This record gives sequence, C-alpha cells and structure tokens, in this order.
Amino acid sequence: MLGHFTVDMYGGILPIMYPTFSDLFDLSNQAVGYIALAFTAAASLSQPLFGYVADRWGSRYLAVGSMAWSAIMVGCIGVAPAFPAVIVLAVLAGLGSGAYHPQGASNAAAVVQDENRNSALAFYTIGGTTGYALGPIIGVTALYFFGRAGTLVVLPFGVIIAIGLLRQFKRLNLGLPSAQDAAAGAMQRSIAWAPLGVVVLVVMLRNWAHSSVVSFVPLWFDDLGYSPGFYSVLQTLILGAGAVGTLTGGMLADRFGQRRLLVTSLLCSIPPLLIFAATPGPASFVLGPLFTFIADMSLSVTLVLAQRFMPGRVGMASGFILGIGFVTGGIGLPITGALADSYGFSEAMIAMSVLVLLAALVGTRIPGRTTGTVGEATG
Repeated sequence: MLGHFTVDMYGGILPIMYPTFSDLFDLSNQAVGYIALAFTAAASLSQPLFGYVADRWGSRYLAVGSMAWSAIMVGCIGVAPAFPAVIVLAVLAGLGSGAYHPQGASNAAAVVQDENRNSALAFYTIGGTTGYALGPIIGVTALYFFGRAGTLVVLPFGVIIAIGLLRQFKRLNLGLPSAQDAAAGAMQRSIAWAPLGVVVLVVMLRNWAHSSVVSFVPLWFDDLGYSPGFYSVLQTLILGAGAVGTLTGGMLADRFGQRRLLVTSLLCSIPPLLIFAATPGPASFVLGPLFTFIADMSLSVTLVLAQRFMPGRVGMASGFILGIGFVTGGIGLPITGALADSYGFSEAMIAMSVLVLLAALVGTRIPGRTTGTVGEATG
C-alpha cells in the first residue's frame, strides 16, 4: 500500500503542473491533454508486459527500481526547459508507474485468501488512490515555496520508500521467481477472452470520464478565476473520495456481488457528475467528491474480475486492467480538451456522463456466478 501510495502520489502531482506548463509554454487545453496522454499511455500500455515479467520471473527488483525511476522523472519534469522535454519526461515517468503497478498487485494478491480478495485488493488500491489524492496538495505546496523546482524537493521521498520496500520484500520473501512456481502451472489454463473484454471495455469508458474530471479540474477552475489553493484542495477531495469509494465498493462486492455493485455504482454516479458539470463553484466540494466516491466503488471489482478471467496470470491481469483499460482515459483526454476548447469545460464534463452510462450498460454483460466455470466467482 505504501509503495502504491508513493508511485501514484507522483502521478497526482502532474495535473497541478498543467496550469504552469500552459502559461509557460503557451499551450492550449488540447496540448495539455497530450501531456496527460503521454504519461497515461506509457504507464498503461506497458503494464501487461511488466505483468508478464512479474508472473514469469518475479517482481522484487523491478518494483523497487520502478518506484525510484518514477520519483526521478517526476522530480525533473518541473524544471523541463521546453514542451517537448515535458512530453519525454512524462513518458519516462509513465513507464516507471507502469512497471510498478502489476508488480504491486501481484504481491498484494499473494498474501490474501481468495474469498477476501475484493476487500484486500480494495485496501491495496486505496494506497494508490490516496497517494494520487494527496499529490495535488503536496505539489501545490512545493510549487508555492520553491516554484517549478519544487518537484525536485519531493524526489527523495520515492527513493527512500523504494529502499524500505526492498527491505520488506526480503523480510516477507515476496517477489522472487520461486514465489511464482504455483502460478506457473496455471499459466496453461485458458483465458476467458469474451468476459475479460467486457471488463476492459467497462474500465475504458469509466476511466475516460474519471480521468477527464481529475485532469481538467485545475485548468477549469483556473479559467474561472479560482486560486490554486481552491482547486488543489478540490482535486484532493475528489481523489480522496475515490479512495474511500474503492474501499467501500470492495467490501460491498464481497457481500452483494461484483456485477451488481459495478452496474449500480456507475448508474448512481451520473447525477452528481451532471450537477457538478453544470454548477462549478463552492458546491463542487460536495458534488465532485460524490461522483468519484460512487464511480470508484467498481475499481477493485474490475481488477479482481480480470484476475479470475485470467487464471494463473495475476500480474498480466492486473496489467490489463491497470494498463490497457486505463489507457483510454489518457487517449480520451485530448478529445475532452478539444471539447473544452470548442464548447467549454462544463459542456465537456456533461458529455462524460454519456460514457459512464455506456460503461454501466456494458457492465450488465459481465457473466454472473456459474458454478464450475471461470465465471464462478464473478456474480
């Protein structure tokens, strides 16, 4: 959880830098979307590959190294001399994030019983969500005191945590190739591609909407004349509420079923998103967090579903959901930015509610509980 917190904290710092980059390099909202895309695409598309590495050869040193790498790249991005350098550093930081996530999820899954996996993966997930939520506060504080070079100030934290993580991996004997032996035999079991594809599509649609809200809140409220203190706190609340929603959803899914929780949470998140989009202002401190709290209830559920549709491939499954599924959020950001340039941020956010509705409808196609099949625990 602490490793996940640290890696995603650096990801949470990036959006706070967008107004600075926009002013410094005279960027449009669409161009800012390309910075977000560079980070998200690199982090997402690389995860299945890194997940395969974790399943096949172990994850101890790659997880530790990737955390330190992320810290260094995000630390340097604040002092990038030009827009192309920002893009390059965003890609490199994204690769570090992409390398860590399936390794962390593999080790989290290795220390829990299957019947508690929804709750356990929810706990692991909120480590990252909390880090992403606190990233804006940490970032804006560093920028306030040190300017653009403030990102260098937070660099050592990731290196220190990486060293601590390595010590804990050794103490608990996690992440070695020998720990993968039990999963190696299961690698021959077939993947349930059709239900896996449905889960990935749900994640794609949900995260396009979710990433658009998170990434463009600083620019949106900066355009409206609000201070960095206002929108950094708002963004932290939005992300923090998502962390609480993830934990809540994991526990509810263990009790009421995964598909039911997923579809219901997505449908119920649409009204607060619409009102949040239409009435930006002080009420956003309630409406924005309410949207992410409800929408993120399905986050750990989709991760567990993917792991069960890919038996014996925990790392690869995590890579698919945390990687391929999430990349659409990054791909969609320039489109959302273009909508904001043409019609305004409120209209762009209203359009995101359509994606959430589609995600809920697609979610109804996830197979229910079927004894003796790969869908056994998916009801």
